[in-house]
Amino acid sequence: MTEEKENKNGIMERKRKRKQNDRNKKNPEENQNNHNQDQDQKNAVKEDKEEKSEGKTTKQEVTSEDNNKRKHKIVFPFGNYRNYYGYRINEVDGDPRLKVFERDWFQGKDCLDIGCNSGILTIQIARKFHCKSILGIDIDSDRVSDAYWHLRKFARTENVEKNSTKVTRLEVKNKVNGAKHSASASSVETKEDSSASSKGDLFDVVSFRQENFVQSQRPSEKQYDTILCLSVTKWIHLNWGDDGLITLFSKIWRLLHPGGILVLEPQPWQSYEKNRRVSETTAMNYRTITFRPESFREILLDKIGFRRVEDITDGLSGSKAGFDRPIFVYHK
Repeated sequence: MTEEKENKNGIMERKRKRKQNDRNKKNPEENQNNHNQDQDQKNAVKEDKEEKSEGKTTKQEVTSEDNNKRKHKIVFPFGNYRNYYGYRINEVDGDPRLKVFERDWFQGKDCLDIGCNSGILTIQIARKFHCKSILGIDIDSDRVSDAYWHLRKFARTENVEKNSTKVTRLEVKNKVNGAKHSASASSVETKEDSSASSKGDLFDVVSFRQENFVQSQRPSEKQYDTILCLSVTKWIHLNWGDDGLITLFSKIWRLLHPGGILVLEPQPWQSYEKNRRVSETTAMNYRTITFRPESFREILLDKIGFRRVEDITDGLSGSKAGFDRPIFVYHK
């Protein structure tokens, strides 16, 4: 029985194959179409894999580009930071250096601020101490534009305060009874107006200019009573080396009137180390610098020719971390 079943199954299988071969011979086109469909499906799967692979590569490239953008950091090789005063000055107490500056250095004097950045301290000195004139210079034209923007802002605020004061005085005058009191009030008003006008408008006192102080060949006919050089020496030193530093000190000496003063705030050597890699130039000059900040006193007194120096750092308080730097006043 088993052999008979196997023979029947074999006969049926051979018949099925013959019928299949006959159909293939009769319909070759249909057979080819079926083969093409199978091939198309295989190609589609392959292309889909390739597209997915390309998609992964593009995403990696985009991610790489995004990472590069995030890693890209704007550097300021001359210390010409934007919003520098924003992270140096305590908004509540203002710039602590103003507390140790003396009125006699500025009042009625011609002053120069080297490396003024956005000009905020320059303007505050003019307002608080009533300079005859003060010029702020900076190597970065963008910072000079910022300085003029701040000057316009301070000037508007000052005008509002003056107008408010005038209105208050006028109201007081109108309430005074009697000619004697009225005349007295008028006299006080005239005196106060005269005092206010003697201080001058901010735009008449404060000005700014873009200039590379070390390399500038601009002839200067004007001399100054007071020159400020605050947190600038490091950047000049790193960008122009020891020669640039000596040029800075020599030019300041020539620009000062006899009896004039230099207010100097040098950065410590540790600060040089932190910023030495901001450019190839600074990195190269850092390796060749021989004059350290602690030797500036000797250079200014013995080589440049200043008569004496006083350290006003003791009165300085309220500086943010990293900006508690010594301040010296050199007298010509």
